[in-house]
Amino acid sequence: MNDQQPLRVAVVSLGCPKNLVDTEKMLALLAQSGQWVGARMDQADVILINTCAFIAPARQESMQAIRRALLAKRRGQVRRVVVAGCLPQKQSAQLERRYPQIDAVIGVFDRDRIVQAVTGSGPVRRVSPPSQACHSDLGRLRLTPRHWAYLRLSEGCDNRCAYCTIPSIRGPLRSKPMVDVLREARELVADGAVELNLIAQDTAAYGRDLPGRCDLAGLLARLDKIDGLRWIRLMYAHPAGMSDRLISALADCSKAVPYLDLPLQHINGRLLGLMRRRYDRRQVEELIRKLRRRLPNIALRTSFIVGFPGETRGEFKELLEFVRQARFDAAGVFTYSREAGTPAARMGSQVSPATAAARRRELMLAQQEVVMSANAARVGKSLEVLVDGPDGSGRCVGRHAGQAPQIDSLCLLEKPCPAGSFIRARVSGTSGYDLLIRPTGGIRD
Repeated sequence: MNDQQPLRVAVVSLGCPKNLVDTEKMLALLAQSGQWVGARMDQADVILINTCAFIAPARQESMQAIRRALLAKRRGQVRRVVVAGCLPQKQSAQLERRYPQIDAVIGVFDRDRIVQAVTGSGPVRRVSPPSQACHSDLGRLRLTPRHWAYLRLSEGCDNRCAYCTIPSIRGPLRSKPMVDVLREARELVADGAVELNLIAQDTAAYGRDLPGRCDLAGLLARLDKIDGLRWIRLMYAHPAGMSDRLISALADCSKAVPYLDLPLQHINGRLLGLMRRRYDRRQVEELIRKLRRRLPNIALRTSFIVGFPGETRGEFKELLEFVRQARFDAAGVFTYSREAGTPAARMGSQVSPATAAARRRELMLAQQEVVMSANAARVGKSLEVLVDGPDGSGRCVGRHAGQAPQIDSLCLLEKPCPAGSFIRARVSGTSGYDLLIRPTGGIRD
């Protein structure tokens, strides 16, 4: 390709927020090299797909995106298709055999070579093993709104849950040095972010691999001092890592919103043991009591897996009753995905997909009842809301402290307010999972 002519690059970013951060960094590198990023599919020279491969449905979505891009190439609509991220990292050989028309493939740890992959000026096949350190994410071209951002704390995971492929894709835990995390945080705030959402495969594990007394509790105390930052939100915290010190740090950090994403996966002790989660029901219930005692207004989000090998109807009913009693503010429910190479894939008594799907529906209905009841109780109450601006349908939406971006419910504002502003508002009603909001005060910076 002509190096002098900028290429128009269309981007498809799939999967989790960690993947999105990788996409943002690749976009910055492409823009710095002189390419035009963010082109529409029907106007692009190159389609870049950053893939997800965590579970089978994610891989299917990635494959569909690849097929659509290759179809556009066959029709002469684009000149080049580049596939990056977790799917090449997990199964590059199979990917290349199945889709030899792909022009370039790069793995998770080769994102710094994205310019060569897109322009064709360097090796077109590069899938390196996990790097020795966590990437720096400074200088991203953000895809999130200007007023909020993701801040990645570490790469990889040491938990080795029986069902999970993440360690085989992204490697062991590698925490960023605290000075680098703080430098990135200040850069994001200087760029307009008033909310930082802390992410990693396991945020609670941050710092375990670093020398000295470096942990998430200490990081929160340092982030709390950044001028211009208003909200800090903690995502993906493994329950086994939620120490008393970390709970106290969440309570004491003035900018940490009372919110915690705490993936439990199940509540039955036998299944938790098979999953290798390193806690039991008693420990979970004690942790929830501690959190709600120390942070009375905390919003708890969790996730569950139904249909894990050997899950009996009785064990599922235990989970069902637990969800009704624990009253989580939000919960994601996933059917077990049998992933080759994991210990769970070799277990007997695999639950049928139909049974797992039925259990998912039943658990989601139970959680829906909890949320609808909680929403009804909010009517008439006052909230602080961060305005996100108009959504795809033109509604002005926002979020209170108990709502994380992109995964939780929304506040639907009766009248538009500037994106990135904080307002006082009253809950006037509900609309499904969402809250109807009437502003009651002025806009706060």
